[in-house]
Amino acid sequence: MPGKDDTITHVDAQRLEALVAAIFAGLDVPEQDAASVARYLVLADLRGVGTHGVSRIPVYADRLRRCLVRARPDIRVTHPMPAAAHVDGDDGLGFVVARRAMQEAITAAERCGIGMASVRNSAHFGMAAAYLLEAIDAGYAAFVFTNASPTMPVWGGRTPFLGTSPFAFGAPGGEGSPPIVLDMATSVVARGKIRRAMQQGEPIPAGWALDAEGRETTDARRAYEGIVLPLGGPKGSGLSLMMEVLAGVMSGAAYGGTVGDQYRDLDRPQNVGHSFIAFRPSLFLGEAVYGTRMGDLVTRARACPRVDDDQPILMPGEPEANRMKTRLAEGIPLTAADLAMLREQAGLAGLTVDLDALGKV
Repeated sequence: MPGKDDTITHVDAQRLEALVAAIFAGLDVPEQDAASVARYLVLADLRGVGTHGVSRIPVYADRLRRCLVRARPDIRVTHPMPAAAHVDGDDGLGFVVARRAMQEAITAAERCGIGMASVRNSAHFGMAAAYLLEAIDAGYAAFVFTNASPTMPVWGGRTPFLGTSPFAFGAPGGEGSPPIVLDMATSVVARGKIRRAMQQGEPIPAGWALDAEGRETTDARRAYEGIVLPLGGPKGSGLSLMMEVLAGVMSGAAYGGTVGDQYRDLDRPQNVGHSFIAFRPSLFLGEAVYGTRMGDLVTRARACPRVDDDQPILMPGEPEANRMKTRLAEGIPLTAADLAMLREQAGLAGLTVDLDALGKV
């Protein structure tokens, strides 16, 4: 794009997190909740998932200002069974509602070995892996599901009906092995990547999406206005339909093409549904046996013959964990547009900031 500033600035994660927390606190989000939102957004950038990082601040802030998302929701929890929690998010920030729900699932798992939380009246909750990591840090394996606004056709259809809902699973590592953290869209690519390419004026690869007329396109804007394609054809469509059942139908949230689009539906809340399942990985074998078997699985997987001897075999989530280590040391790369957005959002929240102070020393 002519005139585009390609300058990259590496910023300190801790300082960025403090700024993002201050922006949300300036929008009347309670300090503890604002800190949680900031932690999740910066964690996404640390792991290299920029589509779910601080670049999303404008849409969350805009919906807070429009009162489509409540800064101080009255989150209500009922327990139909000892191992189950039903969470009504009261249209709060998805991060805040999802964090509460995962805590409920973990608490139930502490009592029963397995716990499930079903959520309605929530909003976009960012990177699903963030909640997997919370469960893993507490010693639990977990599934995280959500539905989303319609951007993908059901297999055989040609209009948006399903969301690009992530399939997310995590399990603690074993002896000398990393945790497994699988967080993948059920589309060929997460729609956020198309949006990010559109913002940066970049093309997308063929096969990602169709335009509004149903034609294949590499134009990110046309793709964003059209439909994304399901991963593996009917397989991705089937997985996304499963999310509609688990996160939408069973929870009481919106489902089947009725989830609000946070960018386009500016007259109503989203009513996103989530589902969280946490369970003790050593439930059937004991901790020592689980750790040994998990470590052995990863060791044997790494020992498989490689396509490229110069490229190690990595476990799901390991590339992101490695990237996080690098970015904690070297800083998070942000574009000039990202920094301009942070300055604007800080100003709208009543803050005066020195963005130069975000840079690594």
